[in-house]
This record gives sequence, structure tokens and C-alpha cells, in this order.
Amino acid sequence: MIPPAKPIIGDAERAAVDRVLASGQVAQGPEVAAFEQEFAALVDGRTCVAVNSGTSGQHLGLLACGVGPGDEVIVPSFTFAATANSVALTGAKPVFVDIEPDYFCLDPAAVEAAVTERTKGIMPVHLYGHPANMTALGEIAARHGLAIYEDAAQAHAASWQGRPVGSFGDFAMFSLYPTKNMTSIEGGMVSCATEEIARMVRLLRNQGMERQYENEVVGLNNRMTDVHAAVGRVQLGKLAGWTQTRQRNAAFLDANLTGVVVPPVAPGAVHVYHQYTIRVSGDRDGFRKALAAEHGVGSGVYYPIPNHRLPSFRRELDLPETERAAGEVISLPVHPSLSQADLDQIVHAVNTVAKAGA
Repeated sequence: MIPPAKPIIGDAERAAVDRVLASGQVAQGPEVAAFEQEFAALVDGRTCVAVNSGTSGQHLGLLACGVGPGDEVIVPSFTFAATANSVALTGAKPVFVDIEPDYFCLDPAAVEAAVTERTKGIMPVHLYGHPANMTALGEIAARHGLAIYEDAAQAHAASWQGRPVGSFGDFAMFSLYPTKNMTSIEGGMVSCATEEIARMVRLLRNQGMERQYENEVVGLNNRMTDVHAAVGRVQLGKLAGWTQTRQRNAAFLDANLTGVVVPPVAPGAVHVYHQYTIRVSGDRDGFRKALAAEHGVGSGVYYPIPNHRLPSFRRELDLPETERAAGEVISLPVHPSLSQADLDQIVHAVNTVAKAGA
């Protein structure tokens, strides 16, 4: 079975962990500081703060930007629940809007229509590794005096019009979960637009203190360990090569798949293919079962239930593109571990199953 995702942990990562363990300094320390400095190269040199998960990063970023009870933050419903969870955990209200059909990201027109006097900011998700339309969203934010908070969990090294994701918002969050384009085993990174925001994220991740026992605010324990940072530093060094491989694999699938809708890329966008997501008509679940049972090709569905229909957020909304995507998307393997034989097998499987269902 070709898996839809495959974390790559090699000898260099193991050696880095052994080095930290041997040092005896395993909590947040010099490895975390070095990882933060090195990660900044991905986001035009912005100050970065490492935390213990992507969700923690999103939550602390919002708190650092003053989001709280009475505020609204506009988010897509077609995303992982952590996007809206992070808003709700501040006491603010996530306002769900529709996506545009081609790139699975926030529809700027839907965002504009959702702005109220309570709106504090807009949270675009660079879903699957494709950047949201930051030009249009930036114009909306400027017009209404709103902040932008980027969910870049799946978009390490993606860019929009020559500018890297993670450099547009007041803050941006990158996830470092095992299946992401790079990992620290578990963790997250917050890219901050100002030193004030960065300092507040640091305070919040460490019980509200920069100096021991001098707690300035009520904080959390969301620190990254040096063990995780050591893995992240090794992975960061491999990211550029892995990204090129993902893009090369995606180009091969683009050129050879038939009978399905392959993911387009917007002009001026650099897609890093955290997921290679196609659309199929008809019996999506049957399509996936046939891929696996008859052809040995794994796949995923991200995401079958829109956030606004989850029990935690149940709201009656008309989001047609969100609903259509939730019923049609299948993510195929695109990860750097694929061989040419794997890619040929994926193409044969998809084209065969698509033809049989035509």
C-alpha cells in the first residue's frame, strides 16, 4: 500500500536527538533559539517563536494580538478544526465563510460580506500548501481596519506574488506535526510582525514570564523542547529539496491523471503540495476504496465535515463551495518518499477507477 503521507526521520535526526540528550539540556534552550533564528529565513527574517504545537501557536498568536471576548475573526469552514478552535479558545467568535472553488482558500467576496463592527481580523488558511489570495484579503483588511492572522500550518515555503506566506499577517502559525512538509515530531512556529507580538507570545508560552518567577501575565506551558527543536533544525535543512520533489511529483500527476479535476495553481502562487487534492464526481468513498483495495493506493479526505457542521460549532449556514469540496475531495500521495514506480501506480489506479466510474 502506498501511504497518503509518510514522515521521513533519518540518521541525521536521530543523531541530533542523541546530541541533545547527551548534553543534559533538554528543555527549552539553545536548540530552540537556534531553530527560531534559522526558521526566520522562510518568512523574510521575521522574528519567530517556537511552541509545542501548531494549535498552541495559533492560540497564543491570537492572544498576543489582543483577540478575546466580543471579537469576531473570519475563518474558512473548510479546514481542520484547530483553525476555529484557536479563535474560540480566546473567547472570540469564529465567523465561517465560504471558499473559492479552485484553490480551496477563503473567498475574498465572502470575507467582505461577513465584516461587522465586531470583526477583529481575518484568518486565511493556506490550505494544502496553496497560498490564499493575500492581495485581495490584504485590501479588504486595509479597507476595514482589520488584522490578518495567517494559518500556514500546511504551507512551509509557499509564496504569493513573490512573498513568502507567514510574512503577511500580524502573526502566522506553521505546524510541525509529523505529517507536515517538515516536522519537529510535534511542535509549531509563530512568525511575528512586531517585536511586541513576539515578546507576548514568548511570555504566554512560558507561564507569563521571561525571567524566572517574574510572571508578567497569566500564561500557559506551551514551550518547545530542545529535543524537538533539534529534529526541526535538521528537517529545515532538508525542506527545500523535499519541496522540489513534492512539486515534481505533483507536476507528473498533473500531466498524467485523467477523469478527475487536478489542483490548479493561481498565477503568482507557489504551491508546496502538503496535499495533492483532486476532485471526483459521484461516489467519492467508493473511489477511495477501489484505489486501496484494487490498486494499493492510499488516500485521505481533508476535510469531510466542514467546521460549521461539527457538533462543537453547529451553525446553519449556506456555504455551497465548502459543502461541494467536502463531498468531492481526495488527497493522493505526493510526499518525497514516492518512487517513479509509485507515481506510475498512482496514475494507473486513478485513471482506471475514474474510467470505470464514468
